[in-house]
Amino acid sequence: MNMLKQQLQQRLQQKLSPQQIQLIKLLELPVVELEDRIKQELQENPALEEGQDTNAADTTDMTDDEVSSSGDDIVLGDYLTEDDIPEYKLKEISERAAKKEEIPFAAAISLNERLIQQLSLRELTEKQFKIAEYIIGNLDNDGYLRRENAAIADDLMFQVGYEVEEAEIEEIIKVVQDFDPPGIAARNLRECLLLQLSRKEHTETVSNAICILTDHFSEFSRKHYDKILSIFPIGEAGLKAAISEITILDPKPGSDWSEAENYTTHITPDFIVEAHNGELFLSMNSPDLPYLQISPEYVAMYHQYSDKRLHVQDTSDTALFLKQKIDSAQWFIDAINQRKETLHRTMEAIVEHQKDFFLTGNESSLRPMILKDISERAGYDKSTISRVSNSKYVQTNFGIYSLKYFFSDYHQTNSGEEVTSREVKKFLKEYINGENKRTPLTDDELTRMLNEHGFIIARRTVAKYREQMEIPVARLRKEI
Repeated sequence: MNMLKQQLQQRLQQKLSPQQIQLIKLLELPVVELEDRIKQELQENPALEEGQDTNAADTTDMTDDEVSSSGDDIVLGDYLTEDDIPEYKLKEISERAAKKEEIPFAAAISLNERLIQQLSLRELTEKQFKIAEYIIGNLDNDGYLRRENAAIADDLMFQVGYEVEEAEIEEIIKVVQDFDPPGIAARNLRECLLLQLSRKEHTETVSNAICILTDHFSEFSRKHYDKILSIFPIGEAGLKAAISEITILDPKPGSDWSEAENYTTHITPDFIVEAHNGELFLSMNSPDLPYLQISPEYVAMYHQYSDKRLHVQDTSDTALFLKQKIDSAQWFIDAINQRKETLHRTMEAIVEHQKDFFLTGNESSLRPMILKDISERAGYDKSTISRVSNSKYVQTNFGIYSLKYFFSDYHQTNSGEEVTSREVKKFLKEYINGENKRTPLTDDELTRMLNEHGFIIARRTVAKYREQMEIPVARLRKEI
């Protein structure tokens, strides 16, 4: 028989206040999204309004006893969890994303629209057109058709009302595969490459390439060239030419279109750092942010309905509603002000740490910098620094950079000198570029070479840096 008993248990539990949650969310927003968030709050809370940039204390006649401003002070860094931040430092952004460059703009038309245009030029029945249109709509960002014919047939039955055989679908897929870009609507990589080769002039090299993809794709993808030569005796020169023909093909024919579609807006920097005569000047880039204040009309209404001489229930409920709206408006104003202070102090710390770079723009002058370094300088927790640096950009005399660009872990040399991970990656790339492609360097060999150069680094770190630079393992770098 189970015995029921009472047990007293004491636990220490940390909970976030509404003010803290609001500030956390605002910290992560870049300046453009902050503008939208302020507009949303102005629409939702009638107690909040735009005003003139005067002393905030003059915007209301309310006393501390009448309306609480924002409760307890918001202290950042008390809410760090393992899910919020990866270990203790930011992962360095890839070399491609780190380079300052013009932000690409959206293509004139999308891939879907381009394919529909080509579809309209074909003589198809209404049913065939609907099938083709549905197939085009199911292509992924890489231009592949990842759905089975049976699933497409089921969808067409329930969504469009057409009863379609799988053979009919396959016929229309062939029509779409004839569109540009070559390789579109392929079901897998092999079919994608073969579709592109089929449009080329069938020279001996192209024919060999088609044969390799058709009959020896597994060996080709694993770079088992010796095995291919033992089965398909075309000679080393013929194999090299065929592989060269394959490697110039596009494995993701739809990616160029999807990438262009993703960049529909230009980056708006959150900070501006200008260098003049050896001095740096930091400013916040927020020209369109309105000055916020609590509505005097709402304050007057609150005074009226909170009159203790009135004892009507409706009056009490109205006063409570007004107080909630005013409190919410005050919390939002305080969070905006604290966000500005937090961002400014954090950016000041970054500029101070990377002063040489902001003066010269020379990447080699970047110092090793992790979250802890800026946390100690700015006086905030590492989680706060992580949130501030997320999706934020700074405009300098030398271009626009992501704040994450300035963070990189560091290593020590045998002499005790600290070097950034960028320096290690530079040597790693040089070693790989200079390797014998017939026998590429393994991660163990790369680690040994870096250690001999003086870098104290582990093999797993070498593998991580190689992956960040999008360099494949030695086996996949092998060439004949």
